[in-house]
Amino acid sequence: MVGSGKVVGLVLMIGSAVLLLAFGAWAFTALSSSETTSGGAVLGILLALLVMAPVFGIGVYLFRKGGQEQQELVQVQKEKQILNAVLTRGQVSISELVAEMQLPRDEIEQMIHNLVGKQLFSGAINWDKGILYSVESQKLTDDQKCPNCGGDLVFAGKGLIKCPYCGSQVFLTKRAAAQTAGG
Repeated sequence: MVGSGKVVGLVLMIGSAVLLLAFGAWAFTALSSSETTSGGAVLGILLALLVMAPVFGIGVYLFRKGGQEQQELVQVQKEKQILNAVLTRGQVSISELVAEMQLPRDEIEQMIHNLVGKQLFSGAINWDKGILYSVESQKLTDDQKCPNCGGDLVFAGKGLIKCPYCGSQVFLTKRAAAQTAGG
């Protein structure tokens, strides 16, 4: 479960703090009732700190890590929303995504670049018009035609085909790029 580290960390921090306070109260009452010496009480508190400090530290680590996981999940969900929009509609403009997701254009473009870098997006992008096209990578490798203007596509880099006529960029997954490069 995502974010469970945050809950576990919080439980560890609170539990160790409560145990340390309880031990301190016990040491104080034992000291005031002359059951123990002051040196024994100090030694007991130091030993309790020695045990509880690492538990508290682990709790802090888990709490922070759980927060980071939640932030990463939110980012993944936004990227998934972009992919779903392109796949279900066939093509979507970046301005439509900006309106739907209520995010700045730069952030959406960065997410698109991230999806391409992760090789999760296989399709075409016309940056000038701001349109993303959902294209089956096998179809692109078979007919080598631009989904935007129908022009012949040329290879522009690893996993990238570019239309010299309209400037659309077509991104392929590793498998499709290997099939295209292999002939």
